[in-house]
Amino acid sequence: MSILVRFARIDAAWICGYPYVLHRDRLRLVAVPEYRGAPRYRSLIISGSGRVGITAFEDLAGRVFAFSDPDSNSGYLYPSYRLRRLGSDPGDYFRRAFFTWSHRNTIEAVAEGLADGGAVDSYVWDAYNRLHPDLAAATRVIERSPEFGFPPLVTTKRAPPENAARLRDALLAMDADPAGRALLDRVFLDRFVRPHDASYDSIAGMARVVDSQ
Repeated sequence: MSILVRFARIDAAWICGYPYVLHRDRLRLVAVPEYRGAPRYRSLIISGSGRVGITAFEDLAGRVFAFSDPDSNSGYLYPSYRLRRLGSDPGDYFRRAFFTWSHRNTIEAVAEGLADGGAVDSYVWDAYNRLHPDLAAATRVIERSPEFGFPPLVTTKRAPPENAARLRDALLAMDADPAGRALLDRVFLDRFVRPHDASYDSIAGMARVVDSQ
């Protein structure tokens, strides 16, 4: 999705903060979801609820680890940054690491024992707990990252600015419209608010550390 926006194959998309900070020069912030009272979320490191001896990220050394997506802050960048801070990388630290290509798949991989641990988006993990509580109960959080700016809605800078403005206006008014309110409730979001570029600076800082290696 982020590739399609970057190269103007589509005009707008909801993307992660990691590809946003990598391509700020090509993208325009439009709006950001507010979740549980703030436009913020975390990366969660999870393990299986029945795993013995795994209570922290450091306990995953020599184990099997599931990353969600290489374009994901919570599912890839944050755990990779943690490894850099430990003076290591996925190839050295884990016995095996693999991408599941979605946060849902990561939760299921950990729950079903295909991985000893994984990294997921806190918003997705919360939603999964509501929708699939039995499966989610097979996982537990062993680390919560600092808060990051929630994944934003963006347009390419090649798109007309007035289109971005109309999209922003519609999103900001969504919670006051009955149909819009119903849709927000279905995806467990409070509303959309105006984004602030500085909200993604911490993600940019981690990207500089990880991508410089």
